Amino acid sequence: MNKSLIPDTEQVNRVFMRRILILGLFIFLGMSVLLLRYGYLQVYAHDKYKTQADNNRIKLISAPPSRGYIYDRNGILLADNQPVFTAMLSPDEVKDPERTLSLLAPIFDLTDTDITDILARLSKSKNDPVTIKIDLTEKQVAQFSERKPFFRGVTIQSKLTRSYPYDELFAHVIGYVGRINDKETKRIDKDRYAGTDLIGKIGIEDFYEDILLGEPGYQSVETDVHGNILRQLDTEPPVAGNDITLSLDYGLQTIAQQQLDGRRGAIVAIDPKNGDVLAFVSNPSYDPNPFISGISFKDYDALREDIDQPLYNRALQGMYPPASTIKPFEGLGGLHYGLRDWETTIYDPGYFSLPGDSHRFRDWKRGGHGSVNLKKSIMMSVDTYYYKLAYEMGIQRLHDWMVRFGFGEDTGIDLPNEKSGIMPSPKWKKDTYDKGWLPGETISVSIGQGYFLATPLQIANATAMMANKGNHITPHLLKRSDGAAEVNVITKSDGKIDYDGKPSDWTRMHDAMEDTVKAGTARGIYTSRYRIAGKTGTAQVKSIAQGKSYNKSAIDKRHWDHAWFNGFAPVEDPQIALAVLVENGGGGSAVAAPIGRALFDYWVLQRKSDPITPPTPDELKAIKYQKALDKAKRDAIRDQEQALKEQAEAQAATTTATE
Repeated sequence: MNKSLIPDTEQVNRVFMRRILILGLFIFLGMSVLLLRYGYLQVYAHDKYKTQADNNRIKLISAPPSRGYIYDRNGILLADNQPVFTAMLSPDEVKDPERTLSLLAPIFDLTDTDITDILARLSKSKNDPVTIKIDLTEKQVAQFSERKPFFRGVTIQSKLTRSYPYDELFAHVIGYVGRINDKETKRIDKDRYAGTDLIGKIGIEDFYEDILLGEPGYQSVETDVHGNILRQLDTEPPVAGNDITLSLDYGLQTIAQQQLDGRRGAIVAIDPKNGDVLAFVSNPSYDPNPFISGISFKDYDALREDIDQPLYNRALQGMYPPASTIKPFEGLGGLHYGLRDWETTIYDPGYFSLPGDSHRFRDWKRGGHGSVNLKKSIMMSVDTYYYKLAYEMGIQRLHDWMVRFGFGEDTGIDLPNEKSGIMPSPKWKKDTYDKGWLPGETISVSIGQGYFLATPLQIANATAMMANKGNHITPHLLKRSDGAAEVNVITKSDGKIDYDGKPSDWTRMHDAMEDTVKAGTARGIYTSRYRIAGKTGTAQVKSIAQGKSYNKSAIDKRHWDHAWFNGFAPVEDPQIALAVLVENGGGGSAVAAPIGRALFDYWVLQRKSDPITPPTPDELKAIKYQKALDKAKRDAIRDQEQALKEQAEAQAATTTATE
């Protein structure tokens, strides 16, 4: 046997042991790495990875607060909260949001514009859930529930949203809430709006947004792989927004809207004793409910393009020539400056001419009123009396006096976007037109025409000051606020007009305005049941050439005069002061004064014994159903007219091309 073929046992054992040691070293090193990694994960990085693991199954959901309710002075609910189904999308759980939304479009009736808007909000959300659609129907919820496993990251939640039960009745004063837009996102405190999609846009909803909103809370919940909530782990309850009670009266508001039905105009009623706004109506109005979840472009365009401008708040922003409504205030100015007393008379031949000028500023009554003192000038609304008074007073003193009644400046009411009107002066004209003041412009201003413009709110505010004998209380809508936030409610006088005449002049002016109702231009609304002080006004819209007379039948209706009435009642203890404007209504005596009388009757005679109350839920449902039918008919007519218009345009284009 060849010995060279016999293995060297000792050498083999050495090689074997070397290999064992090397393998053991690798095993030791591997186990060491595993142990170190395990130690790192379990000790050093424990909190980090525990948080990540929890985030996969635990979610922190914002709990938006309940928005504060809004009531009228009698406790009637004007702005409600109701639960609705809302579709939400969590960006961190959806890989392809655009595809997901495209698949959801037929379920939730999403338009291309809706999808574009949602994607824009997703790009700015920083993984916060984004609302897809508010107020889902039962059918939409059912259709989504069937397909839910295919839509990871999309959930349906029950949320509270706003509801305005009386539709257009309070739209211009309460306003509405709507989805937060990009501009609002930049200015709001995002923590306060966590989980909230809506923000006050206009009206009371906007002005008192901070106290109506409340403070958000949160819920910590455990979810499964599909995002379904398994259990609630922790919660921090939200703080509800303040409930607010307004000074508005449902019954008076209803009467005011009914009186303006079918007419463009505005009515503002104020309690002279405390500044409470009792009624605030602009007509035509609109239903604010569609704005909450997002009004369609078609419906919004219809509102914007409506010739009667239902979105326009005439009571707050409408600036009109105040006409003869200002004469009682101006008359007191004559007494204040010592230019007139109650016995001073002027002769009215039916016109007035500036010295050295042949132009005649006409009185409304052809032939004039003969001998006129201050009381008669109010009763019969004698223009010539005020032409002469303003000429002697001069525009600067007239301006300085009238601003004391709030003309030419904001009233300070608790509503956003108030217009200040115009109480002109030489400085104002120079700043506005870079021109000097002309004497004839003073004459026009003296009867509330020319550059002089005022809002219905300003006229009502000045009338409340007249009723209150010069004491001014800022008009306000907030009567009370209940909740966590503290709110200052105005109730006291903030000053009295600086008046150099006799204290009895206020009472005598009240008497003159009462005689206007008894035997003057407003005698058509006289009643023996209580005492009314009033003043009519007819504001010229279309200018009339010298020597020509006003022919209503020959003028387009939208160029008719504006009809005004302002007044207060009862005279001995004023409880309500108001201003009524009917756009292109014609004469104040025939059109606006009867509306004022209807409001006075309700407030003085009917309110306590037989108040107007809201319809029952069933009645309200029937009213809304009928309104929906009427809207559907209007939309069908509008669509038909649009189709015919497009057809005619197409035919005209074809004819032109053929030619």
